[in-house]
Amino acid sequence: MKPIPDKAEVALEYPDKFYLGTFERTARFEAHMDATGISLTLERLGDVDNRKSIHLHIHYELFAEILGDLAKTGMAIPAHELQHRESLANAARTLHLALARPMGRKK
Repeated sequence: MKPIPDKAEVALEYPDKFYLGTFERTARFEAHMDATGISLTLERLGDVDNRKSIHLHIHYELFAEILGDLAKTGMAIPAHELQHRESLANAARTLHLALARPMGRKK
């Protein structure tokens, strides 16, 4: 796990309940790929009243659709938000290179 560099908000809505959680710089996260998809864990430590975590697993085909939709809306990030644009572009480039590498070869 490593520290969250910015902020994440999670909302979970059921017909009779609504949960909202915020994870900020004092929280931590872990993300990885496994045999069937991507896993994301957000975790905030603390006492019983403040501690919370979210675990999300998304299969690869759904994640590919999500990435495609994000690509279509990437222009929504204002041009003056250069840092965010560069961070996302670098991460996307790194993911692309990792997936393009032949299996069994490490960097």
